Amino acid sequence: MYGYKCEYCQGTVKERIVDREAFKHKTGFVILEDVPIGICDRCGNRYYTAKILHKVEKVATGKIHPDRNELVPVAHVG
Repeated sequence: MYGYKCEYCQGTVKERIVDREAFKHKTGFVILEDVPIGICDRCGNRYYTAKILHKVEKVATGKIHPDRNELVPVAHVG
């Protein structure tokens, strides 16, 4: 599925399994664990399959219940 050229630097996008990946959704944030993503071997840009993005949408909208919820610290700068 991966192995194509990066749209930004022409490096090669390779699959990696990452421990955690955070996604911003209009309803908040979703964190997926042990997720396969594409990462450019030159610039580090990240690529996601439609399957992963659909999973984020389902978790964010409550169609799939998360395994757990975690608190995220928030602070003002300055």
